[in-house]
Amino acid sequence: MTDETGVQLTKAQQIAAELKAAIERGDYGPGDRLPGENALAAEYEVAALTARRAMKILRTEGLIETKRGAVARVISFHPIRRRGIQRLARNRWGSGKTVWSADDHRAPDVDQITVLEDAAAPQHISDVLELTPDDTVCVRSRRYVVEGRPVMIAESYLPQSLVAGSPIVQADTGPGGIYARLADLGHAPTHFREEIRVRMPSSEEADRLAIPTDRTVIKLARTAFDSEGRAVEINEMTMDSTAYVLDYEFDA
Repeated sequence: MTDETGVQLTKAQQIAAELKAAIERGDYGPGDRLPGENALAAEYEVAALTARRAMKILRTEGLIETKRGAVARVISFHPIRRRGIQRLARNRWGSGKTVWSADDHRAPDVDQITVLEDAAAPQHISDVLELTPDDTVCVRSRRYVVEGRPVMIAESYLPQSLVAGSPIVQADTGPGGIYARLADLGHAPTHFREEIRVRMPSSEEADRLAIPTDRTVIKLARTAFDSEGRAVEINEMTMDSTAYVLDYEFDA
């Protein structure tokens, strides 16, 4: 059996491909149990280790979840459709809505948050924010959970001199979030830049996202600029790649 490029698949990859096709056909629905490793090994006449490797492929792709001592089940989680253009519109956060309200009906919970003031900025952050050697930043770190599943961790970096004493240094920034509070300070974002890449997670990132270390993550860095062209916030997001669809819709 070969893939669409004509590359010969291993037996584990063949088994995984057939199970994936069965899931996509609806033979196995969300929450349904898949055959156990021993049953798969017998059905495909392979070693149990080969069946285990096939299941690992499906878990890495985010199609199934496995727990020690339990059979694998098809994941019932539907990926979040992240609407990259609409979520950053001023008429959204400016009216007190969260940027997440543009994505879908599942607003995330923040189950981990820390706010660190007067922190030394990493060099790449300092360069973009155009900080002097003596300047510090406020760092807001959060973990977002949807339906009990960690989907993203994020760190926002803002110039300490800009946000000191404002609600931005509090855990709850209030309606509209960081961007609405920047507007209150006279530095409303008027332009955004997002950079996206995909890589393997660090062990810490995999642990916080509760994902396998061989599953890719989406690294999205967003910089917010005010009307003077000053970078006022950098948000570095690490997302479980199987939990998101990145949706960008705009006129030609």
